[in-house]
Amino acid sequence: MEKKTMQTIHWFPGHMQKARRQMEEQLKLVDIVVELRDARIPQASFNPLLDELSAHKKKLIILNKADLSDEKENRLWKEMFEKEIPCLLVDSISDNLSKKLVNEIKEICKDKIERAKARGIRKKVIRAMIVGIPNVGKSTLINNVVKKKVAKTENRPGVTRSLQWIRLNEDVELLDTPGVLWSKLDDQEAAVKLAVLGSINDDILDKEELASYALDYLKQEYPGVLTKRYEISEEGDLLSAAAKKKLWLTANGEPDLKKAAEAVLKDVRDNRFGRISYEKCPAGE
Repeated sequence: MEKKTMQTIHWFPGHMQKARRQMEEQLKLVDIVVELRDARIPQASFNPLLDELSAHKKKLIILNKADLSDEKENRLWKEMFEKEIPCLLVDSISDNLSKKLVNEIKEICKDKIERAKARGIRKKVIRAMIVGIPNVGKSTLINNVVKKKVAKTENRPGVTRSLQWIRLNEDVELLDTPGVLWSKLDDQEAAVKLAVLGSINDDILDKEELASYALDYLKQEYPGVLTKRYEISEEGDLLSAAAKKKLWLTANGEPDLKKAAEAVLKDVRDNRFGRISYEKCPAGE
């Protein structure tokens, strides 16, 4: 899609640097790294920093929030990832994840379990570190898996600030970690997608630019959804058109673009446009 000049996005608060150091220290204790990504943006929610830290560990990719993303794209992304790394598609809110996750972790680590048995260790407890960018749903997933609220959840980035060991069952322990971005967001297209879906703090961003980006993307990749949601023609200044149609106006009767942008971004994050993938899998092109 046509690229527009936007503000450069950077967000790397101090607690993320601390979390990175803690994760490096704990990695030697874990058998497998479970990386959560947002199924709507599987590539943009990939963190090269986490990939670098866990380079010599077994891995599992979980495409989370798969109920919010395009089903066709889900299949394509999963097939692509599984050529190199095991991958699960999950809905962390309603999926019955406990058995599925434990079984997948044990299957990936079966060689470690067998080696432990050969050394006379009858019950090898697998330790898994769960990692991902902010607001990708780690805490919600963990609470679902253990069937109780052990991790704090909110629909905003940066809620989890410390590491926490959680026992899934007698076979698997999980280390919950804070959401971490990389210190320099070189790929600004990816950064914009992260921002649109709420993985970067809103307070530092131009919401009108983000909302306009989202509207342009939806117009191009999912024609008709804007007409259905806002009853507007998908032409011209979409943010202004939506503001006029939905009566998001200033006291002078002009389009209130700030209010409109906040409403559009809320619609995106609340999935009001239906199942949308904000990244198309290259394997499907």
